Amino acid sequence: MKVGVPKEIKAHEYRVGLTPGAVREYVAAGHNVVVETDAGAGIGATDNDYRKAGATILDSAREIFASSEMIVKVKEPQPSEWTQLRENQILFTYLHLAPDPEQAKGLLNSGCTAIAYETVTDAHGGLPLLAPMSEVAGRLAIEAAGSALKRYSGGRGLLIGGVPGVQPARIVVIGGGVVGTHAARMAVGLGAEVTVIDRSIPRLRELDELFGGRVRTRFSTIDSVEDEVLAADVVIGAVLVPGASAPKLVSRGVLSSMRDGAVIVDVAIDQGGCFETSHATTHADPTYKVDGVIHYCVANMPGAVPLTSSQALNNATLPFGLALANKGFSAVLENPHLRAGLNVHRGRLTYRAVAESLGLPFSPIEQAAA
Repeated sequence: MKVGVPKEIKAHEYRVGLTPGAVREYVAAGHNVVVETDAGAGIGATDNDYRKAGATILDSAREIFASSEMIVKVKEPQPSEWTQLRENQILFTYLHLAPDPEQAKGLLNSGCTAIAYETVTDAHGGLPLLAPMSEVAGRLAIEAAGSALKRYSGGRGLLIGGVPGVQPARIVVIGGGVVGTHAARMAVGLGAEVTVIDRSIPRLRELDELFGGRVRTRFSTIDSVEDEVLAADVVIGAVLVPGASAPKLVSRGVLSSMRDGAVIVDVAIDQGGCFETSHATTHADPTYKVDGVIHYCVANMPGAVPLTSSQALNNATLPFGLALANKGFSAVLENPHLRAGLNVHRGRLTYRAVAESLGLPFSPIEQAAA
């Protein structure tokens, strides 16, 4: 199969769909890989590095899209990209379609087969292609919060870990999944007072054991969320419903009663965000204030550390990408985990949660593939 890797064009996105090491694996498996010139610049990979790995370098994204049977990216296609997709072409990337009706319309109109990293599953019921970026984003969330808390950023002027004799920041993490766990790990490591809220009691037990009592845990209810948010210096939104829009767990009314200069970091912003006042921002302009509360809502947080992120992402996506390259759409039909990743096929939405979020018809894969 001919596999294409265009350069990412979303604002301040420095990751790349395939690293030179991953390209070498595709080539060794008998596939042809074409890479847009400078696609790997953000991770320090030169065109010559890709040539040594066996890739062919092309001058433009248009050539990549026109000549490839499968496109491997990182972020969702932008308008100039989805118009270049075509029927029977496979797109393998993050999509986050639930809060993005325009992208969904573009992919449906293209007739392509779009497989979303964020809904591919594994044998344990996990989301293996979302997990590495969730790990990165969870850790970055605490770094972002620490920066936003500084007085020159508009924050409370509070050091996350405090110093002897001075109370540390109080950090509340809503969601005890991968993002929440890694955010809590970073916050605890810096000396913060940390509370994790989740609706799963078994997960709260796991977190209690994992952190040896260094993290407070609370079952998620309207009351507990409000109590913790109002007392917090930092709130990390880390709630995920696979494929669907994130639930709005903190209203503006509650947020407006938080301390002036408090910080929220909405890691769920790719799926629409879990705070009522959230809207997506960029690395170039990452924060804004609502009712005195700083909002950090960057939609591609791991893009800030592209070398780490690209390597971690490629480690996870490689076996799935090779399966698609080896068998094409048949791999989706044969592999239940890739099947779970299928969001769009031949002009139909094939992931129920996405269809419901967008208010559009859902087509089971058997019907879409008929």
